[in-house]
Amino acid sequence: MDTAQVAVMLFGGRRAPRALRGLTVLDAGAAQDSFGDYRRIVVVGSTADLAVVLTRLLRADRLDIEVAHVTRPWQGRRARAGLARRVPLIRDETGSVIVRAARWLPSPGAATIRGEAVVDDTVLFDGEVSAVRIEPTRALPGLRARTESGRLRLGSWVTGRAAQLGTTGAVVDRDGTTAPRPVRRSTFYRHTEGWLRVGG
Repeated sequence: MDTAQVAVMLFGGRRAPRALRGLTVLDAGAAQDSFGDYRRIVVVGSTADLAVVLTRLLRADRLDIEVAHVTRPWQGRRARAGLARRVPLIRDETGSVIVRAARWLPSPGAATIRGEAVVDDTVLFDGEVSAVRIEPTRALPGLRARTESGRLRLGSWVTGRAAQLGTTGAVVDRDGTTAPRPVRRSTFYRHTEGWLRVGG
């Protein structure tokens, strides 16, 4: 790919790996529509940083842009020259994207989540659990979820397009970032269009 079509976003004070030097560096804190005519964005940062960029691409309707993720310097060459393939994009009702995992956690002061969760038409739990973990998958239907019912007691994975929770109160954690307020409803689901993952 022409280097003029590739840009880098640096997060957390990180420096561009040697293989990425000379490429345009975009302001990671700029407005979500600041992607210009670039065909590929290389995100140098954490999983949460990647989720931020994908959320901005989703909201800007720019899922035509290829996205590479670099966490180690040796990944720079692959990020620049690797091929991209479309994989499921998992979001929630707020338009926030998850990359590694989301969790439904008990509200402050509570030991469990009380309510019901389903994955498509399958009941994940009805009653109380310690937590629920939701992960994107690289193939359809798009996500998987399982309950956590105490120390080392994990439920079986259930795959589907969407995971929905109705509860008396739960906290949503997205890729390690915890929402400030409990919710009574939360949904994670596969967006109609996937994202273009480089090297994945």
